Amino acid sequence: MTVGSGFDAGPVPERAPEQRVRGYWQTVWQKLRYDYVTLFFMALIALIILSAVFAPLLAPIDPYKSSMVYRLKPIGYKQFILGTDEQGRDMLSRLLYGGRVSLTMGIVPVVLATSIGGLLGVLAGYLGGRPNTIIMRTMDVFFAFPSVLLAVAISGSLGNGIPNQLLTLTVVMIPPLCRVAETATSQIRGMDFVDAARASGASMPSILFRHVLINAISPVLVYASTLVSACILLASGLSFLGLGVPPPTPDWGLMLSTLRQAIYVQPLVCALPGVAILITSVAFNLVSDGLRQAMDVKG
Repeated sequence: MTVGSGFDAGPVPERAPEQRVRGYWQTVWQKLRYDYVTLFFMALIALIILSAVFAPLLAPIDPYKSSMVYRLKPIGYKQFILGTDEQGRDMLSRLLYGGRVSLTMGIVPVVLATSIGGLLGVLAGYLGGRPNTIIMRTMDVFFAFPSVLLAVAISGSLGNGIPNQLLTLTVVMIPPLCRVAETATSQIRGMDFVDAARASGASMPSILFRHVLINAISPVLVYASTLVSACILLASGLSFLGLGVPPPTPDWGLMLSTLRQAIYVQPLVCALPGVAILITSVAFNLVSDGLRQAMDVKG
């Protein structure tokens, strides 16, 4: 470029291309899309959930239909692809329907406990002082008992049945989620953007929901995903002990309990509910590990 008489100012430097800044959830997705193990087990969980939702369409035989003629038949016997149980009921149909109950017992209590425990933890961490003491000492009372013992005690008091089991599992899952939310909120409360929101005159509900909760939700969600498998195992254990859903409702834990006396007759058939519990629990655990790594923005 020439300026005036013969003065060459040299080439004009090109402007550097603007780089688009990714948001938090876009960064999480970028990490997840290359984590093939997590994606595989996500797909497996989706397949399990879909098979449970569409159990009426997929089940070849009525799961409640019994026949003493076909008691404890092996895998692949005639029309019974996965054999039959101690009352001659089709195992494949009962496993599909049992997944509806087991998944409900694993997911619904965690969702409810995350909502209740997360809110209590955020309030305790943000308010501090006496509210924190009251909420967290109340949670410590529940922490004084092992989760299995606490679940057995509550379920034994309420009786069996799906609503009572949902309530039992929700109560057991609230304290750990509350503690995680309180710890995350206590760390966020003193950060600069929260102080700036206070200085700008923002109300406490606005600060809690627009600044604190949105930043504290990641560790809570990651921890909640790890509790789904624990909740499925705990619900199956309660059903195994007779404190869960009443028979003849198909449930993986209850099926294990009723089939345990026939384990020497048809061991493979008797092991099928346990295999279903194992695969589902492992899948949820591995997905939670992948989510934790993806949501670690420092990683």
